[in-house]
Amino acid sequence: MLLEFETKVAEFIRANRLFGSVDKVLLAVSGGADSTALLYAMQALKDQNILNVGLRCAHINHQLRGAAADLDEEFVIAQVTKLKLAVTTKRVDVRGFAHRNKLSIETAARQLRTKSLIDIAQANNCRGIATAHQKDDNAETIVQRLIRGTGFRGLGGIWPTRVLADRIEFVRPLLCVRRDEIVEYLRKRNLKWRHDHTNADCTYRRNYIRHRLLPALQRDGADSVVEQLSELGRSARRFYGLVCTCADNLWANLADCTGEKTTLDPEIFLAQPQPVKVELVRRSLTAIGCGERDLTRRHYERILQLAGQNVTGRKIELPGGYVVWREYGNLIFAKPKNKARFDEQMTGSVALEVPGRTRFGGYLVEATIREAENMRFEKFVAGKTDCVEWLDLEKIRLPLTARFRRAGDRFVPLGLSEEQKLGKFLTAQRVPQHIRRKVLIVADREKILWVWPIRISDQAKVTGGTRKILQLQINDPDGK
Repeated sequence: MLLEFETKVAEFIRANRLFGSVDKVLLAVSGGADSTALLYAMQALKDQNILNVGLRCAHINHQLRGAAADLDEEFVIAQVTKLKLAVTTKRVDVRGFAHRNKLSIETAARQLRTKSLIDIAQANNCRGIATAHQKDDNAETIVQRLIRGTGFRGLGGIWPTRVLADRIEFVRPLLCVRRDEIVEYLRKRNLKWRHDHTNADCTYRRNYIRHRLLPALQRDGADSVVEQLSELGRSARRFYGLVCTCADNLWANLADCTGEKTTLDPEIFLAQPQPVKVELVRRSLTAIGCGERDLTRRHYERILQLAGQNVTGRKIELPGGYVVWREYGNLIFAKPKNKARFDEQMTGSVALEVPGRTRFGGYLVEATIREAENMRFEKFVAGKTDCVEWLDLEKIRLPLTARFRRAGDRFVPLGLSEEQKLGKFLTAQRVPQHIRRKVLIVADREKILWVWPIRISDQAKVTGGTRKILQLQINDPDGK
């Protein structure tokens, strides 16, 4: 029989259709009270056949609290093992990533955590990722955005579901409950959880909002501030849904998207109500890969002002080097010329299923093992594309990994006998910059096997003595 807390979560999942067609969900478990409650509540719903999805867990160790972080990891593994669920753990260098990319510790941790969860989900065929954000987190997020400046979309707070990379959905089943309800649930079930002392450090803005600002607001109010902010978020999401419907109806005739830039017809654009224009600007920016976190209300105001001025050549520079300008009557949004892919800044990699299919970022890697005696190599070469290669399986030291380029990469290109620096090889081959930016590396435990989509390594080439062939195919997300 379900507890009241579990019933409440089940009703929220049902009302918001959180899992839809998702058949396998990755639970993000830190070991804190919220994620521990998520873990046990989801398992309870599955045991009662209310939740018909497969469950797998992930724990990201940010390595920020020394031995305490390692104990968090051990705690999560123990809890998940007790429930007989599979778990993947990953360690990330938050401080190093923050330093290299000039980010705050909070931002660096969030970016690495999100990227790692997506990679783990893709590697394990999970179409959904469940996080333990709850109603108090949502209130803190809304206040934080109000301080920074936001629109109706931002006022929506933490959305119950959000689609990220390659149709991976982030879902938040606990948005219907308060923090004190979570603690009460854990105590009723006699469950323990881990405490993170950094959550009390008010030098972090979110902690200041949690421990200082919201309690001060609550002292001056009769009703629950958290509940009022939650209702504000729901109202903003409903209004934003209407705005999106208008934008959806306009987009096909209004926008011309090439990946590198988005061009809008200003005549159609300027005829729309202000909220719709703001949404169309947001879509134009996200279509070229511009993140929204560093954009402020002032940026949107300047873009709208530019749209109303038919002055060719006038432009606006945005965070990250993105540019908006007017050109012969059109409003154009473009990527910076030297913008590196966000993925190339990441240090992570993904283990490839051999044989099998593995997703990494927007890429799909398919590995197939074939018997060489049944294959005609000449026919394969004659009909192949740059996205598929054959390798000698017996020359490979499994497991295989896929990743983006790193400084210092070296390999032995097919047809050569000496190792070369990858950067110099790409320059000598006159590989265009737009191809360089999306190069993937497939490597085994010892060496690079394939610089996709340029060339394989001579050390793994198929010869007359090959007995087993590993066929690798990587689908290009850009279709180029």
